[in-house]
Amino acid sequence: MHQNQLFNWTRFKLAGWYSGVMGLILCAFGFTVYNVMAQAHWYGIDQELEVVSGTLHDALEPNLTQPGVIDLTAQNLLPSLCIINTGCDTQAVAQRHILGVMQKEGYYLRFLNPAKQAVATIGDRPEHLISQPQENWQTLEDRTGTRYHQVSLALKNKDGQFWGYLEVGRSLKEFDDHLLTLKWLLLVSLPLTLLLVALASWWLAGLAMRPVYQSYDQIQQFTADAAHELRTPLAAIRATVESTLQTSELSEAESRSTLQIVERQNNRLSQLVQDLLLLSRMDMQRAIPKQQPCCLNDLIGDLIEELAALAMAANIVLDAKQPLQELYVSGDEEQLYRLLANLVTNAIQYTPKGGFVMVFLEREDGFALLKVQDTGIGIAAADQAQIFNRFYRVQSDRSRTTGGSGLGLAIAQAITKAHQGSIQVQSELGKGSSFTVRLPLLKQNLA
Repeated sequence: MHQNQLFNWTRFKLAGWYSGVMGLILCAFGFTVYNVMAQAHWYGIDQELEVVSGTLHDALEPNLTQPGVIDLTAQNLLPSLCIINTGCDTQAVAQRHILGVMQKEGYYLRFLNPAKQAVATIGDRPEHLISQPQENWQTLEDRTGTRYHQVSLALKNKDGQFWGYLEVGRSLKEFDDHLLTLKWLLLVSLPLTLLLVALASWWLAGLAMRPVYQSYDQIQQFTADAAHELRTPLAAIRATVESTLQTSELSEAESRSTLQIVERQNNRLSQLVQDLLLLSRMDMQRAIPKQQPCCLNDLIGDLIEELAALAMAANIVLDAKQPLQELYVSGDEEQLYRLLANLVTNAIQYTPKGGFVMVFLEREDGFALLKVQDTGIGIAAADQAQIFNRFYRVQSDRSRTTGGSGLGLAIAQAITKAHQGSIQVQSELGKGSSFTVRLPLLKQNLA
């Protein structure tokens, strides 16, 4: 496959499409994960600030009196509160326990009077942050690029008068660092993952293309073998015709001899075409066998009688051994006869003079076993896996004395599969071969 440009290009396109689709899926997945985590963290921050600010708001309003002024009662609620321009001891404040999450690093609280001037703070809030108290939620940024998320609430005193504003915020540095780490992790891992996907895609595309390439290779081999088989009779016909045309006068005997040669070659061509057509129909599942009862005993008897002359001419003993009970299978009688004829003919052709060919019919576990056994030349173990391939012959010299076109066993296997059966071979060089066909019996034989 590596030497075929068409298949390499197809494999490359398959791998490219697979990698592209997987890349889009992974990128979409990474983008979704990033946004989901960002939204989840952001929602958590909002909820936390909302709870803290709401708790402070509800606790402080009943203890506020004069607008913009934090009296002693409010200061007692927030012992860490630092009043502006009073010289707060930030170290001492840091050591005290304050409300809720306000003791955590990065959080701050600020009180503004109605004029939007800071009157008290808790925590470390950059001084240059510019906020708009009338806006409920804000995201601010200091000079170093650190962001802060802040919520602003309006405060009223216990008499219902507008007191000022409460700002509660926290640094987003930890949040931004976490998202930055996640972003870099996705940016680094996605290309590496895509590289692995591309390599896996190339490998998987190769696996997917392998059966296609094997079929393509078989078609090429089939075409070459078919052309070789067709070329021989066509060349014989052409040579005979050219020789006849060059002869000025032909006698009746010469004319008949020429026509007989043409007829023999034409018969070979017709038989080859019929065999190829039969295999083609079986491949496309068009040659569905007829579902009629077929008596295997009668088929074997007719076959032995018909091929007796051929076996006698080859000085080979041809015999059969059958049970007394008649065994029936469902199928096409002509195809089954063709199956047995191919096996027996092959056995006769490859058995030396003085040998024997035996046909056995047995019953085993609801199946009929047809066995054709010979004392022929045998088949090497390396060839046994290929003998059912089309045009394959153990002897590759293509001599007409060692067999036909090489389609006999391929047809036998196709007929067997069409009848829901199986065919196996056991052979040893110099000791002969045994072909066993296993076919399901009819219900009347199963009782």
